[in-house]
Amino acid sequence: MRYYPVNLDILNRKCLVVGGGGVGTRKVITLLDCGAIVTVVSPDVSEKLLKLAGNGSIAWEKRSYLTSDLDGIFLVIGATNNEELNRQISADAEKINLLCNIADRPDVCNFILPSIVNRGDLVIAISTSGKSPAFAKTLRKELEKQFGVEYAEFLRLMGAIRKKLLSEKHEPEAHKHLFERFIKSNLVGMIKNNKKEEINSLLFEILGKGYEFESLMNTDG
Repeated sequence: MRYYPVNLDILNRKCLVVGGGGVGTRKVITLLDCGAIVTVVSPDVSEKLLKLAGNGSIAWEKRSYLTSDLDGIFLVIGATNNEELNRQISADAEKINLLCNIADRPDVCNFILPSIVNRGDLVIAISTSGKSPAFAKTLRKELEKQFGVEYAEFLRLMGAIRKKLLSEKHEPEAHKHLFERFIKSNLVGMIKNNKKEEINSLLFEILGKGYEFESLMNTDG
């Protein structure tokens, strides 16, 4: 296996996207969703990026790329249709050990972006190591059907339960068997079908008093 799987924390980190077309726009949206501070360098940008720049969500440098654009940057994505420019971005990033992805060019990246199924805190990444993005996309569509929004709610509930247990000074290791019972139950199905009475019955059976679905979900986070 060539690639080392990892999830990056880019919250409040400075990230650069070179290129303002459709591909660049998608990369910017994903970075923003993860809390990055995004700068786009491109003479022209899509309507979406124009709006994001207008409301201050991103910074837009309306010009061509300069090597100095990498100063202070944590991660750069090259998303232009200029092969020579993309390779220059990669070479510049390599010189200063910067995380760099060039869209659709795995040979000049030091990391690649997987296809993602996102259900709240549940993130399923699919990678073919750059061999077949089309197959990764097909798998993503299949997994999106299998894992619905109920999984996001399930994880919100598990997080709220864990937080409450820890606030009561329970040791984390003592929780393991409790969460295993929830996972083996049909809790996800109950959430999907909005069976609140059944959910509360299960919560009481496993945890006892003081753990009601709605109150837990309202205090989550």
